[in-house]
Parts: sequence; C-alpha cells; structure tokens
Amino acid sequence: MKKYFQFERLGTNYKTEIIAGLTTFLSMAYILFVNPSTLALDGVADFPDELRINKDAVFVATALAAAYGSIFMGVYAKYPLALAPGMGLNAFFAYTVVLGMGIPWETALAGVFVSGLIFIVLSVSGIREKIINVIPNELKLAVGAGIGLFISFIGLKNAGIVVSNPATFVALSDLKDPNTLLAIFGLFVTIVLMVRKVNAAIFIGMVITAIAGMIFSLIDIPDKVVGAIPSIAPTFGAALAHLGDVFTPQLIGVILTFFIVDFFDATGTLVAVANQAGLVKNNKLERVGKALMADATAVSVGAILGTSSTTSYVESTAGVAAGGRSGFTAVVTGICFLLALFFAPLLGVVTPAVTAPALIIVGVLMASSVGSIDWKEFEIAVPSFFTLITMPLTYSIATGIAVGFIFYPITMIVKGRAKEVHPIMHGLFFVFLAYFLFLRD
Repeated sequence: MKKYFQFERLGTNYKTEIIAGLTTFLSMAYILFVNPSTLALDGVADFPDELRINKDAVFVATALAAAYGSIFMGVYAKYPLALAPGMGLNAFFAYTVVLGMGIPWETALAGVFVSGLIFIVLSVSGIREKIINVIPNELKLAVGAGIGLFISFIGLKNAGIVVSNPATFVALSDLKDPNTLLAIFGLFVTIVLMVRKVNAAIFIGMVITAIAGMIFSLIDIPDKVVGAIPSIAPTFGAALAHLGDVFTPQLIGVILTFFIVDFFDATGTLVAVANQAGLVKNNKLERVGKALMADATAVSVGAILGTSSTTSYVESTAGVAAGGRSGFTAVVTGICFLLALFFAPLLGVVTPAVTAPALIIVGVLMASSVGSIDWKEFEIAVPSFFTLITMPLTYSIATGIAVGFIFYPITMIVKGRAKEVHPIMHGLFFVFLAYFLFLRD
C-alpha cells in the first residue's frame, strides 16, 4: 500500500496520512448535519411536510456520497482531496429549485444525476479541462461570492436574526427569541474559533451550540448517541425513477445551473488543494483527468443515493496542512464518513439555531473571493455586481448567474472588447435571455 500511494516519493507515512485524514473529516463533518437540514428546508415553517425530503435518509446519503467520493478520489486519482455534498449547491437545490420553483425533490435529484452525467462525458473527452477558460475569471469569482451572500442570508433567516417586514421587506428581529439568542451565541463561538484558526472550527462551534441548547432546554437531549443506521429507502433511486421528468425547459435551466456552479466550485478546489500538496508540475496538475473523473462520478452517485451535488471540498487543505500528501488521506476521510453513519441519533439536536452559524460562516468564506474582482473596470464590475446582489435579493442562485451572464456580453461589446468574449458566452446570453422572456414561470 505504501508503494501504491507513493509514500516514499511524497515523503509521508501512515501516521501522518491518518492524522491528515482525520483533520479533513473534522473540518467538513458539519455537512453531515447541515445538509439534511438544508435539503429538508428546516428553516421554512409553512412548507408542507409531505413535500419535504426525508432527513434521516439524506443523512445516510450524505455520509455514503462523501465516503464514495473521497475513497474513489484517493484510490483512483491518489489526491488528498475529500468530497461531500456541496454547500451552495444544496441551498440552490432546496431554496431555489424545490421551494422557489415548486419542483419536487425527486425531480430535482434527477436533475443532479443528469448534470453528473454531463460532467462524466466532459471529463472523459477532456473538454472539461478546456471549458474553464471560456467564462471570465471575474464572473467565476462573482458566482462564488454571490452564493456566499445567499447562504449567509439563509443562515440569518433561519436563526431568526433577519425577519420579513411589510415596509422594508426585511428587518432585524427584536433578538429576544431564545433560539435566536442560541444561534447568536453559536455564531460568536464559531467566529472566535475561526479567528484563532482552530481546526474543525465550524464543527466544534455546532457541538458547543447544541450542548448550550440542551443545557437551557432549548434542544431535547437525545436518548442515545450511537444507534442503528437509518433507512435510505425514501431517497435511494428516486433520481432514476424521475429521469423522464427533467426534459422540460425549466429543468434544463436547473441542470445548467447545477453544472455551472459545481464546475467552478470543483475545479477551483482541485487546483487549490493540488497546489498546496505540491501536485502541480510545470503549471500542470498530475493525474488531473483521473481527479476530474472521480469528482464527476460522485455527483451522479450522490444523486442516486439521495443528495444534492457532491463536490470537492476546500476543507481538504486542512488535511494537507497537517501533512497529507497522498490519496491515503482521502481514503481515511472516507472511512470516517462511513463510521459516522452510526451517529444518526444526533440529528435530533441539530436544529436551525445550530446550523445557522455554520451557514453564515461558510458564506463569509465564500464571499472572500469578491476581493479578487477588478472593480475599477466598469464593464467587469457591472455583471459581477449584479451576479452578487441578485442571488440574495431574489433568493435564487440561478437568477444571479443568469443576470450576470446577460450583462457581461453587453458591457464588453459597448466597451469595445467584443473580441474578448468567447462565442459560448454569446450563446449563453441568448439562452438566459430566452429563459427570462419565455421559459421562467
């Protein structure tokens, strides 16, 4: 095994790789509880229960998808890169597709599955490695930052910190609700841990918040910590059963958005982790084709299991910082996700007040990319700004992407920089324009 994972060449060993894998797992373990809460729309009180996805099944699907993606990435591509259902992608799935568009979660899972198939085709053909250069870097950055603002807004809403107001649309609550105060406490705890650069700060913050909630009787104390693995039957295979429902103009737009967001998220994370791990030689990533294939297959596998898009996690850099250099790091992380299946009883203590701080902090991390946008060039600033601001204000990631992609060709052409706009960007302009004019309900 040492020879297969090239321990000697990479200057690593079992102890270092195991510690790195555990570090990565703890850094991203929060997704085990945040993802079921998000997909089940826990913070939406008036959503019919019969239309919600089963939280226990999503918990199992999340753990299995993360285990599959991480282990496959480690064994096949030999990258110290872990995967799990992505933040932002799950918010788009739940709040835009299911809640906003009224699309059943089963059909939405079918859309995720199809987007994964597109990823696989592009990865096999090598097109995925080239297509990243088509869309301008500023729009990529704006999409990531906009999703960060959107996720933070959801967190503030779920915490009860931001509430609706008939005069101003939104407003600050009176902050007297005990659960809101618990969320604020959790937010401060997580911020302190993040500032102190504590590994697994978000996960630890959730644990401390849940414990505080139980101490003050805001959260019921679970009967047990370890229990039987819940059934995955409510979600398993639903994507395949509803494949015939995705071939509508509305769903095609959804699939396109799943594809675009995951494409940038996964590729950017892959490059970041590869650079940190020293896997970039002569400006080229080692075994990049295999890494992209592992990431692509995880999307479709996760959809079959019953979760939104599975993607590469930037938290993998925590494991790399701890010394992880080989694929064995990702394998250890995947095994940890399998063991986590036995901790399903803890789902009951993960209330919206517990997950809200995690959503807000993840939003902060994602929004940091806004600083890399060149705001001095107005033709760049306009589409970037509208991408950023439209996502939280319309409660839709898809709308933000569409608006930004419509404005970009216009501002560039007016500026006299039409030659810098790739033909595909012109094509997307008409696609999204048609979406707004004819296809959007």
